[in-house]
Amino acid sequence: MDGPVVVGFDGTDESVAAAHWAASEAERRGLPLELLQAWPWHAPHALGTPDAQRWARRRLARQEVELRAGRSGVEVSAVHVPEDPERALEAAGRSAAMLVLGSRALGPVRGFVLGSVGLAVAGRAACPTVLVRPADTTGGGTAAEGPGPVVLAADLRPEAAPAVDFALECAALRSARLHAVRAWETPTGAEYLGPVELAELEIAERRRLTEALEPECRLHPGVRVTAETVRGPRTRAVVEAGDGAQLLVIGRRTRRAPVGPHLGSVAHAVLHHARCPVAVVPCG
Repeated sequence: MDGPVVVGFDGTDESVAAAHWAASEAERRGLPLELLQAWPWHAPHALGTPDAQRWARRRLARQEVELRAGRSGVEVSAVHVPEDPERALEAAGRSAAMLVLGSRALGPVRGFVLGSVGLAVAGRAACPTVLVRPADTTGGGTAAEGPGPVVLAADLRPEAAPAVDFALECAALRSARLHAVRAWETPTGAEYLGPVELAELEIAERRRLTEALEPECRLHPGVRVTAETVRGPRTRAVVEAGDGAQLLVIGRRTRRAPVGPHLGSVAHAVLHHARCPVAVVPCG
């Protein structure tokens, strides 16, 4: 994976948490870290005054110095661009290893709050986009730091291989277990099936999941992988599996249309309700 780890920075607690998470990830991968502050304001807007511009640049410089001091092994740079944040981040994502964005937390149940920029970037970026929220309202730390697994919202399509590979890579870098979870719904008429027939369906679904993961798992033999199938709604299964995870990875189908939603309903819901950092990976 080439290119820097790019984090969107705007001075909020959420972006500070994202910056620290991104610094740790850059250190794991041996990649440079770039702080990107998009400041589209121009005079006569109050935020476009010379004083406001200087204040924004000083704030960015302080964060750069802090991260450089705390991560001596990471090359840290900061860029201030007078552009719309959405366009600036999407442009950066064309050459970045990943984008990292902060997201405001509403508490342990409601999870993420994503604005239009976060949703748009996660839905269109050319590289994986990670959404991070602070562990608490003080801005210290990030959610779900600890020894938990990396969780993959498994998709059986061959085109979903980039998400599987990314999740395995993240697990390997953390010396963590990869836990793949897939939800499935019983077919029409299943209410007439007995326990034995339902158990057979469950076994078949687990076999399909294992077979779908196998090609990518062979490329990461050092990662311990567990697979789980859950009968029921996919969003609930994925969000619950992400509790206590270091990272939750979900694939995103690539759409070529210039307008309209680019995130599916499941990805959209997971981004809003997961309590750990979430990586959205573009897939075919």
